[in-house]
Amino acid sequence: MNQNLVTERMVSDIQEAAQRIFHLVQSVKNFTHMDQGKAKELVDITTGIENTLTMLQYKLKKGNIEVVREFDPGTPKIMAMVGELNQVWTNLIDNALDSMQAVGRGKLTIRTEKDHEFVKVVIIDNGPGIPEEIKSRIFDPFFTTKDIGKGTGMGLDVVSRIVAQHHGSVKATSEPGNTAFIVCFPIEG
Repeated sequence: MNQNLVTERMVSDIQEAAQRIFHLVQSVKNFTHMDQGKAKELVDITTGIENTLTMLQYKLKKGNIEVVREFDPGTPKIMAMVGELNQVWTNLIDNALDSMQAVGRGKLTIRTEKDHEFVKVVIIDNGPGIPEEIKSRIFDPFFTTKDIGKGTGMGLDVVSRIVAQHHGSVKATSEPGNTAFIVCFPIEG
């Protein structure tokens, strides 16, 4: 009888692992948008952000990061290139996670909302903030504050290029414990 319980538990564990793998593969597929073309299409911003969070799940757990989702259900879809938007979310969220390493227990807040003819996404972390003396350089190509081998200095440059390509805007505000990246995309693309 005991052997049956062990076998049932193993089958249950395998089914659970298979579900997690299926979910991760779906997220990777959606995240990379590898089964679609490169044209702009109607995109739900929150789906891309959720896929990015799934991709960064290990780093979120390892960093003891609490994620607060403040997604306005009335946020409209926008005309955009999905794969490129996912690069924006990945770079911004990954940078936020890196900045919160020193905090010990980080809090990442992601907010979406309609702002006139734009969709606005705000990504806020409670890390130490961006020092005043480098704020004007953070979007410069090859500028990084990360250790050698940890960063290329291309993340925020890529973000600004993709946002500009979509006729949007990106800006940052920062003080210790509250750094926010505000990204706006026109709804009509």
